[in-house]
Amino acid sequence: MLANEFTRTFIKDNRWIVFWNGFRNTMLITVVAALIGIVIGVLVSVVHYLAESAKGKKRRNIGTYILIALDKVLAFYVSVMRGTPLAIQLTIMAFIIMAGFPNKVVVCCVAFGVNSGAYVSEVIRGGINSVDIGQMEAGRSVGLSQIAAMRLIVLPQAIKNILPALCNEAIAVLKETSIVGLISVVDLTRASDLVRSRTLSPYFPLVSVAIIYYLLVAGLSAAVNHLERRLAQSDRH
Repeated sequence: MLANEFTRTFIKDNRWIVFWNGFRNTMLITVVAALIGIVIGVLVSVVHYLAESAKGKKRRNIGTYILIALDKVLAFYVSVMRGTPLAIQLTIMAFIIMAGFPNKVVVCCVAFGVNSGAYVSEVIRGGINSVDIGQMEAGRSVGLSQIAAMRLIVLPQAIKNILPALCNEAIAVLKETSIVGLISVVDLTRASDLVRSRTLSPYFPLVSVAIIYYLLVAGLSAAVNHLERRLAQSDRH
């Protein structure tokens, strides 16, 4: 029975290709969106840190006011991304902002990356706050600018503290990619739907995809746990 279901699901009519294409799109969207999210998250958190520092200064110039205004705009962006469903964000990106764009996988990468950036920014903000303020003051005392001290001293320490959290965000992005079928992108979940519509058997396609997702998440979780142990060892030494 299982052998017959396996043959119908993966072998007949080369249906394994559908699953392979879905797996490839899932991993591509996950990796690219995670990278976009990290870049956006770093920029948002750094702008917030610099804006908060600028607010404490008595003398302000036009650059200070621009920085504070930009921080407010980015805070609104974070609020919108965290306060609206990802499925709605994806469809708005596909059918309004990037309407007519031919490659829907790229649309997914952008939508998921922009969404992830809002969450990553909060993670990185917490990492920056966990670094002793004396680190920034030490950098300024040796002649570094605020931005240089942030880039060379504060951010490396903050990233080290939040690496496990960033990996967990990547896991969340991986699982969230299961909704890209809303804009007709073939990922693992959509692949199971396509095969299921041809075999008229829901069991094997759905269970197979669930197992694949589980193995991917389990592998990433194991990598996160290993990373946490390595970081703990380096801290002790």
